[in-house]
Amino acid sequence: MARPRPDAVRLDALGALGPYRARNRLAVTDVAGREYAELSLVPPLFVDRTLKALRRAAVPGHDERIGMIGRAAGLFATAELNGLTPDEYALGVSRVGGTPISVVRSTMAAIAARLREVQHAVEQARPTGAVHRWDDPLTRAGRAVWVRRGSVFAVHAAGNHPGQHSLWPEALALGYRVAVRPSRREPFTPHRLVTALRAAGFGNDQVALLPTDHGTADALLRGADLGLVYGGEDVVRRYAGDPSVLPQGPGRSKILITGDVDWRAHLDVIVDSVSGHGGTGCVNTTAVFVEGDPGPLCAALAERLAAVPSLPPEDPAAVFPVQPLATAKALQAHLLHRATGTRAWLGGEQVLGEVGDGSAALRAAVHQLDSPEAPQSAVELPFPCVWVAPWTREAGLGPLRDSLVLTALTHDDALVAALVQEPTIGNVYVGDQPTHRMRSGLPHDGYLAEFLMRCKSVIRD
Repeated sequence: MARPRPDAVRLDALGALGPYRARNRLAVTDVAGREYAELSLVPPLFVDRTLKALRRAAVPGHDERIGMIGRAAGLFATAELNGLTPDEYALGVSRVGGTPISVVRSTMAAIAARLREVQHAVEQARPTGAVHRWDDPLTRAGRAVWVRRGSVFAVHAAGNHPGQHSLWPEALALGYRVAVRPSRREPFTPHRLVTALRAAGFGNDQVALLPTDHGTADALLRGADLGLVYGGEDVVRRYAGDPSVLPQGPGRSKILITGDVDWRAHLDVIVDSVSGHGGTGCVNTTAVFVEGDPGPLCAALAERLAAVPSLPPEDPAAVFPVQPLATAKALQAHLLHRATGTRAWLGGEQVLGEVGDGSAALRAAVHQLDSPEAPQSAVELPFPCVWVAPWTREAGLGPLRDSLVLTALTHDDALVAALVQEPTIGNVYVGDQPTHRMRSGLPHDGYLAEFLMRCKSVIRD
């Protein structure tokens, strides 16, 4: 098993003039409380100057941008960057963020694959009636042209899963200059990705990494034209009315199992939807709705998930996320409070699995609800926690709304049609599809390019 590096990793800010070691530096600790890295935090003036440089920067041509992103894919996956080999990078993400190292490694490969396919991804979002350039011959008769809504795009990243960083490079492909504020819990992936993009040919004034304290974070959004912000329900409420910010909040993804389907044939995909990728993502299943008695499914889920061992995150066999013991105990207390009135098949003291170094694995929790309308079905936690509720045709779509992903295990085509038409359900998967399944070219929460681009008519002589 790999062990932490004895020396702290130095993560400098990456500004318009290159790497910058700030006076204000944050000690980034691992799940056992040991210092693992040192992260430079830049002041508002540095943010302002960097964004102004990004705004002045020339935009490389389309083919050049796509080529550089493709080269960055190989560097990100295989090269030593910022003094870290791919294995050392994966270990850092695992030890600091608590993400199982197998998840980090698979996500590293997935990010590289998304970079290689970035042209395909952004083209899927472009309206078929729109062209890329104003001087396209088709505009002589009048044509829609797909153009950017701005020049500078800011990203406030979260630390729950490295996979979110597969999305924002699409903005570079579209000609934006991008500034990323990393999470203190997981600064390694954006630092590595920005470094790879610069090594592949993007200028320092094209893509930047700007770690800041919380007080400076808003300066990044104010200085950019558009922003992408990850966070909880408070973040969604804060930016819901701001057309320049795209908030990415809880997913509350769900599975629906109707009475014409035997859930036993799909148990593997249900378990995977709950616990796959560490169970920390917005696309992991939060609630399962069963037409009929949910008890047998709860028992089967509890049996499968209880058998998973509690391991340090860097163990190749680790499945559950790991957090400092104090953080894990706080999440346990929150779960116990929210689960009041439910039947715990896995819960309470079973949630914590102490690893022995001052950290604890956050084990799976399975709770049975009495009603599809029970409020707990909307409670999303940063570990594999699933609420299983009965569902009836009379309950209808109400309990299924507000889902980033809904997997429907059903043979009822009319029901599927209704789910697809429901505006608050982001994505519908039918059959043996885990809720966390994602693929380049398919929208996650809509296409990012839908937010970044617009069509305008061009007619010329």
